[in-house]
Amino acid sequence: MSQEPHSLTPQLLEHLSTVRLLALDVDGVLSDGQLYFDSNGTEIKSFHVLDGHGLKLAKRFGIEVALITGRTSPMVAQRAASLGITHLFQGVENKLPVLRELCQQLDISLDEVAYCGDDLPDLAAIHHSGIGISVPNAPPYIQQHANWVTTCAGGRGAAREICDALLRAQGHWDALIESYLQAPH
Repeated sequence: MSQEPHSLTPQLLEHLSTVRLLALDVDGVLSDGQLYFDSNGTEIKSFHVLDGHGLKLAKRFGIEVALITGRTSPMVAQRAASLGITHLFQGVENKLPVLRELCQQLDISLDEVAYCGDDLPDLAAIHHSGIGISVPNAPPYIQQHANWVTTCAGGRGAAREICDALLRAQGHWDALIESYLQAPH
């Protein structure tokens, strides 16, 4: 039986074991991609708690996490701060140069990067990263350039799915589960 072209294959799991940086778009990946405004015109975003905890776990096990987004939002800065994410880049139209510069600062090769995005501004970063990831709510022409399309949609657990796969591939899963069975966090 053949694998779906964008599923998490054994080869992808092996490559995930080498990832040192997880970089993500925000709108459409960490949020559902919709923009909400209250009656005063204030933008409101919704983030999934499972995604947030997954990102904190990835950081706890030594994986750098970066957010690279085309929009600028105080809610994104607040969310990043609450998760301890210091690599936050907002208002970025062309994401690949920012990703390359961050890799240089962290002494990480692009091959050691997993990047998840959902739209055209993410395409070069998806294409040039070691593992390009997209989400099922992305247009098909974005998904076709990804090595992996998550099962969960953006804003609905996609980031957690990626983090869980990273932790499994890097051999941290059993110890992580055991730590939650033994003691409160």
